Amino acid sequence: MIAQFEILEAGPGLSLQDAGWRGYIGQGLSPGGAADPRALAEGGVLLGQDPRRAALEMAGRGGRFRATRDCRIALTGAPMQATMDGVPILWNASHRLPAGAELSIRAARMGVYGYLHVGGGFDTPQRLGSRATHLVAGLGRLLVAGDTLPLGADGGGAVGQVLPDPERFAGGRLRIVRSFQSDRFAEADLLRLSQTAFTRDMRGNRMGVRLDHKGPGFFAQGGLTALSEIVVPGDIQVTGEGAPYILGVESQTTGGYPRIATVIPADLPRAMQAPPGAPLRLTLIPRAEAIAIERAEALRLRDLSRGLRPILRDPADIAELLSYQLISGVTAGEVP
Repeated sequence: MIAQFEILEAGPGLSLQDAGWRGYIGQGLSPGGAADPRALAEGGVLLGQDPRRAALEMAGRGGRFRATRDCRIALTGAPMQATMDGVPILWNASHRLPAGAELSIRAARMGVYGYLHVGGGFDTPQRLGSRATHLVAGLGRLLVAGDTLPLGADGGGAVGQVLPDPERFAGGRLRIVRSFQSDRFAEADLLRLSQTAFTRDMRGNRMGVRLDHKGPGFFAQGGLTALSEIVVPGDIQVTGEGAPYILGVESQTTGGYPRIATVIPADLPRAMQAPPGAPLRLTLIPRAEAIAIERAEALRLRDLSRGLRPILRDPADIAELLSYQLISGVTAGEVP
């Protein structure tokens, strides 16, 4: 019998995500996949497996889960309140989930998207080479209570590992480069874009996030007469009201709104993870600098395993503490 991962309770926006699709924009399918691909890489490192394996993406809150076999799990992305049979467990870490134990993942303490990985991944059917969910394209659906997912074969490996807490869940600086339509905006507006204090608007999802700010909007010269052409995640479109909108992983593939700039891929996870109200600053950088940043980011992700450390458990959280031999070699203290 194939082991199953049972969803006892599902938070909003619970879906299966992996690295998504590449090479289908011409057919109208944007890349999709995890809103925070860096969290996929972290999960792969924590479990010692291919980071492209599918994981559960949890938007704002997770749910309650149970497996029908012992399995290894890792928790990454936006830190959420997690317990195993009522005992708190660390985030950005790997754990062993015994068969029948209940894993509960509650609200995010910061950020938006958290990820639940399992050793061996989820063995669901692939569509166009991916197990991801892309609601806009009609590929897959949100998961609900009562759903079960087949567990893939796990080659085994260590658990009880933790990575340093990442810092991309409270907004911050987003580096941007000029886009194909930046010349439709006055240079003064491009300068103002880098000088404006933005906040992440309440309106936002995997398709993208709207930026709010005080002061006049950003308007292209000649109005909204741009031809509809290819757009990619990270592009910053400016709507008719002059508000910048950062396109996300599940965005459309073409658009007619002018693009004032583009968030570099290394910083897009920070944009997608910014919770409503989080401060965001846009910094325009030269394309050559952006390329250097992307190369450095690829090396950093490759070397993530160097940051692995064993979990140091708090004695107060160890239910079986008294079963350990904490002191050995005790003597009466007499000097011969």
